[in-house]
This record gives sequence, structure tokens and C-alpha cells, in this order.
Amino acid sequence: MSRTRHVVLALAGLVCLALPLALLAGGCFGRVGGVDDKAIGTPASADEPQRVRIPSLGVDSPLIRVNALDKDRGVKGPPPEKGMTAGWYAGGVLPGERGAAVIIGHRDDRDGRAAVFRELHAVGEGTVIDVERGDGRVLHFVVTRTETVGKSVPVARKEQPAPQERKLLLVTCAGAPDGGGKPVENLVVHATLRP
Repeated sequence: MSRTRHVVLALAGLVCLALPLALLAGGCFGRVGGVDDKAIGTPASADEPQRVRIPSLGVDSPLIRVNALDKDRGVKGPPPEKGMTAGWYAGGVLPGERGAAVIIGHRDDRDGRAAVFRELHAVGEGTVIDVERGDGRVLHFVVTRTETVGKSVPVARKEQPAPQERKLLLVTCAGAPDGGGKPVENLVVHATLRP
């Protein structure tokens, strides 16, 4: 067999091996702006989150990957028709990494019915929040505090945890509605990774 043919066969073999690895790593289906509906319970990589659970509230939701920012540079939540599904802000950090990962969900759906984070206001210090990754590993976070901020505050941008901290922020609407019927505040739940 000629040297050229050996080289061609070797390259073909590398491509055959590399393609499945790229698919597993999300290389061929990179993150795009807006919402990636394919991410509902099926993360692009093993370390991406696929579910969020708050056992004390009965919350058990798949996660949609969200990237879009609104006019105030705040993270946009899942589409209104996905009221019972939370979203992970893929433009930030992965849950469990250093920094503050953000998961956002609606309090009410577009018809005013209860959505995934309707009862989020009921969590308190010590509440456990579980995030399941694509590889099945479950990360346990513990709530340290809650706060209410104006809608214009870009939650994903303002949070600056200590260098070694591994935080999770859950965000939903809060407060009374404005003239257009939309809440003017966000409830932000702060939690840290439990060792």
C-alpha cells in the first residue's frame, strides 16, 4: 500500500474518532443566542445542567439553555409558553464552577397561572437546591439569602462572588405589577455549593 494511501486512511480514522467526541462536547452544536429548545433536559455537554430541583417546594424542572439579554442587559427567561420550565443562563458560568451561575424561571405563565418559580419566595436560609448535570452528577446548593431588586438591575452582571465561591442565583419576578401588568422587581435567591 502506498504511503499516500496510509496517510489518507489515518486521517479518515481520526475524523471518525473526532466527530463523536465533538458531538459529545457540544462542538458541532455550539451555543447560540436566544433559547435552544433542544436543551430541555438534554444538555449539550456532560457538565452543563439539565434539571433543577427544590424538594421543599416540589420544583423539579428540566432546564432550557438561555443566552438572550433584554434591553437592560438582564437575562431573559424562557419563552412565555414554557412557564413550567426554568432556564440556565449559558452566557455565564456552569453551576458548580467558580462564580455565580444563574437559573431563571417565571412566577406566572402568560395566562396568570402558577409557573415553575411561583413559590420561590417561600425559600429561606438553609433551603436545598439541587442541580443535575448532563452526566447525572447532582450538585447541592444551600440558600444563604434572598433579595428583591429592580428589573433594571442586571443580576447576571452585578453579582461578584469571592474568587473561590461557587454560587447559584435563582431569579423570578416579584413585586406589584406596573401599568402594563408586568412585575417591576426580581426576586433573587442566593445559594452556595455544599461541599
